[in-house]
Amino acid sequence: MRSSYKRIGDYIQLVDERNRDLSVETLLGLSIDKIFISSVANTVGSNMANYKVIRKGQFACSLMQVRRDKKIPVAMLNDFEEAIISQAYPVFEIKNTDKLLPEYLMMWMSRSEFDREACFYAVGGVRGSLEWEDFCNMQLPVPSIEKQREIVREYHTIVDRIKLNEQLNQKLEETAQAIYKQWFVDFEFPMSKEHAAKIGKPELEGKPYKSSGGKMVWNDELDQEIPEGWIITQLSDICSKIGSGATPKGGKASYRKSGISLIRSLNVHDYNFLFKDLAFIGATQASKLANVEIEQNDVLLNITGVSVARCCRVPENVLPARVNQHVSIVRLEPKMNSTAYLLCNLCSENSKAQLLGTSHAGSTRQAITKADIESFRILWPDSFARIFFDDLAGSLFTFKESISLQTEKLIDLQRLLLMRLAVGSQTEAIA
Repeated sequence: MRSSYKRIGDYIQLVDERNRDLSVETLLGLSIDKIFISSVANTVGSNMANYKVIRKGQFACSLMQVRRDKKIPVAMLNDFEEAIISQAYPVFEIKNTDKLLPEYLMMWMSRSEFDREACFYAVGGVRGSLEWEDFCNMQLPVPSIEKQREIVREYHTIVDRIKLNEQLNQKLEETAQAIYKQWFVDFEFPMSKEHAAKIGKPELEGKPYKSSGGKMVWNDELDQEIPEGWIITQLSDICSKIGSGATPKGGKASYRKSGISLIRSLNVHDYNFLFKDLAFIGATQASKLANVEIEQNDVLLNITGVSVARCCRVPENVLPARVNQHVSIVRLEPKMNSTAYLLCNLCSENSKAQLLGTSHAGSTRQAITKADIESFRILWPDSFARIFFDDLAGSLFTFKESISLQTEKLIDLQRLLLMRLAVGSQTEAIA
């Protein structure tokens, strides 16, 4: 029943305000993810007076290449009072916000079903552009303004919680990185009882190591002093497993909606595992990848493509899991008990530079080989510093992973709420 559906064009109007007086300087671009982003366009020599002005609460969209991209880049300006964007983007606004809330319209246009419908109408040009008239002819359910406010309120409660979680995770990550730098770059980790005893000052237990006179020795390989008892070793000497998998027979067509996780490079980001687009395979396919079965606390390292050298820890809720050929498992010997240290080391700027330096440039991509990883040399602290750090940073990462899992559930709830927009409006119309 579509009695409550109305043309989008009945509620919106184009806006064509130009930056004639050059009073607006904030230049934004439009992302396929339906958000405004800082523009990366080269504006040297450009006439900024021709750029369009967009104001808070107004929308911009790109109707080009909709069929190719399978999405309409469209967004509502929220974070700025005003900005300028390319003159190629149509800018529009709601005619009467007492009839249709801008936030409600943005919710409707965020639905995957909206993008699919747009692709159906996008027939212009070889890449499938959408005509403005066809965009206006698309329909949406328009319940009462009170119902719209209720829906928007529910939606933003979820969105705000997701943002809060992301900010908290960023703080946890930054805290772990700061502790890593202080302990393993500046060598100001807390002195142990044994450290203090070696310099004959037991009262310095718990004090910063280097600045309190902890014993330092020269290391020729690093060309600097390091704490006594620390060594440089290669990963093969401290790891029980280093290796990547393969894409199951049949490729993406063989993936399932559930089953055993297949981790790909798009899931692996520095310090972060992205659940989005996580693939699944069946037991038969998984058995053929038994040699790359992931264990809890494994570190994953991207070894090919533009994301080469990114790494993260494996969240427990992803298991059982395998990796494909673009991701390598880096598993420490069980007695080492230093996963958090290994992760922070591999994500550090120094290790990144070394790992990328060992990448083999190909015609289309970079790659790190198994031999590169095995021979990669790493600063290995004494057991006190490593275990103390893992207890501290490991708890931060565990908390971070629990928040990420909560965020994924909130994203699922967000999708469900968007899917129910059409059902909710029909229900109101019947009532």
